[in-house]
Amino acid sequence: MKRLRFVSSVIAVAMTSTSLAGGLLTNTNQNVAFDRMLSRDASIGIDGIYSNPAGVAFMENGHHLSLNWQIASQSRTIENNYPLFYNNSNNPTTPREFKGNAFAPVLPSIQYAYNWKDFSFQAGFGVTGGGGKCTFDNGLGSFEKIVAETAVGATALAGALDKSLGTSMFTSDQMFGSKGAYSFNSYMRGRQYYFGLSLGAAYKITPELSAFAGVRGVYASCNYYGYVRDIKVGNMPLYKVLDPTKTEAANIELNCDQTGIGFTPILGIDYKTGNWNFAVKYEFKTRMRLQNEAVNTAPSIGNLGDNLATTIAAGVKQAQPGISDAEAIAYAKNKLSDPTVQGTMLALKNQFDEKLMEATGEFEDGKAIAGDIPSLLAIGVGYSPVDPLRINVGFHYFDDKNATSYNHREKKLDRGTIEWSAGAEFDASKLITVSAGWQNTNYGITDENMDDKSFVTNSNSVAVGACLHLSKKMDLNLAYFHTFYSHKKTEEVSQLTGTVYASDYTRNNNVFGIGLDINF
Repeated sequence: MKRLRFVSSVIAVAMTSTSLAGGLLTNTNQNVAFDRMLSRDASIGIDGIYSNPAGVAFMENGHHLSLNWQIASQSRTIENNYPLFYNNSNNPTTPREFKGNAFAPVLPSIQYAYNWKDFSFQAGFGVTGGGGKCTFDNGLGSFEKIVAETAVGATALAGALDKSLGTSMFTSDQMFGSKGAYSFNSYMRGRQYYFGLSLGAAYKITPELSAFAGVRGVYASCNYYGYVRDIKVGNMPLYKVLDPTKTEAANIELNCDQTGIGFTPILGIDYKTGNWNFAVKYEFKTRMRLQNEAVNTAPSIGNLGDNLATTIAAGVKQAQPGISDAEAIAYAKNKLSDPTVQGTMLALKNQFDEKLMEATGEFEDGKAIAGDIPSLLAIGVGYSPVDPLRINVGFHYFDDKNATSYNHREKKLDRGTIEWSAGAEFDASKLITVSAGWQNTNYGITDENMDDKSFVTNSNSVAVGACLHLSKKMDLNLAYFHTFYSHKKTEEVSQLTGTVYASDYTRNNNVFGIGLDINF
């Protein structure tokens, strides 16, 4: 029963970032020009304030403004196969699919540059990480696995109690039963936004070479909410053995806000020669410490022994009406002192305490949590074989393995995230430029990193779009890109049952964007 509380505590962990393009914690889609091409690391344009800030210095003198609006939707699907799921009274099936949906209806970004002589003064604002909320209406397979295994443990305790008592009280169908049946309701929701404001300047050292230096301030705002309620093992509501006077005694609820501030120094260079352009950008690691403000509730099992004794005593008095209350309680406590009963209860307590700290330590009220944003190296090459056509290729490396996270999860990674991209745009006429692009993202995730509370899989993204030249000073960007995620399958053997718990992970992502670029 103690492990049941762990189920509720892990719900917060599952509220992960709805990262749209980029590394584990970084959104690289900061402009709709990226959305329609996916490779902009060596492009010259106002979107370069994020992707190629040194190259912005080669734009014409004057003011340049870009206003962008993106809509993103994402789903995460995990199929779990576990024999104990057949014990779910409400849904006795396996394999079972658990699906979470994330939706961000408004992802704004703004870029501004003022070019004067050889200088370019720049500012940008956007959602550089996270970007929405994700909801799992029915919880996760890992929750149910623990509930299912806890039900097995509870029936084992019931069996030990009945053996000590010489009855079938606790293993009866009216109480815990003997089959490990269970039921519960769970829900989880997470919201995560990392807002970034950048300031910097680029300088044309020569007509072919420019350099950039700047800094981005990042403000993180996250909320994690979830619950596990109405927990039953067999037909026994758990609150009756925790605190019979309170129907919510076995309910668990987590509500945690996290906020933090970090700063990212940024350097860049751009070199033009003939029809070629070469660019490099380096973003330093952002040290982030997220401050928790939480109101969490969890049931106390400190009175489990006393409540079991009360239940046993009530049964004794019903069977023997003449026995006194004190005699009935003394009898019950004597039976609870049976070594098998005590050993079963102690094992449950020790495991619960360990799992509870492992799951909820990250969300304790008042705690500061490490959540660094990894450094990023971006390299781009652009080539224009003919005037109307521009081709770009790019490379990203996110150094995730050296970005500190809670309990040093980064050490479980094989390496950082690697991205390759290619894109092209073609001036079909004076009125329209069409474009398309591709990006491959390969994470350094190991099997040890994979769990339904926080997962990514390798992916390929494709994009299409157009830039409508409304006037000499105004362009309208329209874009759509879709991300195809691979499947990742893992297996683990349950220590409790010796059976295999199998998981199949994948995701799905769609982004629509519209942006207006103005030169004045």
